[in-house]
Amino acid sequence: MSRGFVKEDDQEEIPIVPPRADLPEGVTNYVTQVGMDELLKEKQLLINKRDHLENTNENDRRIALNHINAKLQLLNNRISTAKIVNLSKQPQNEIRFGALVTLKIGNETKPQHYQIVGVDEADISKGKISFISPIARLLTDKKVGERVVLKLAKEDRFFEIVEITY
Repeated sequence: MSRGFVKEDDQEEIPIVPPRADLPEGVTNYVTQVGMDELLKEKQLLINKRDHLENTNENDRRIALNHINAKLQLLNNRISTAKIVNLSKQPQNEIRFGALVTLKIGNETKPQHYQIVGVDEADISKGKISFISPIARLLTDKKVGERVVLKLAKEDRFFEIVEITY
């Protein structure tokens, strides 16, 4: 039947699902084991939410179900493409994926700690930066004592690597 003959109230609302963290085409979806565990936990929470949807209004329930299923589809894609990096096999004296790096930034006296993680794990408030971020790219393959410069629009920011752990 043509959509022209359907009542406006009968039209299905398309759920708007925000995209997951950006992972450029062709870039491997690296994750730590912690990151994979978080993705699997998120999946289980969505499944539980879907399985226990309230039956208040059939239309609202259907919209909520569509929204959860759309989020699950994006999440399942991330999980299926994830490649877990074994941190114990990383070169311990170089910064690579999963490294917890202690940095002295510019003239600051207090060192900063960052871990290089997957795009879904990244959370700057927890000191976790994505491996595709500019600073992570600058730091990769560097060793303790080396300095790197991040060129910003108005200034250059200097980072000195103080410690690397996994």
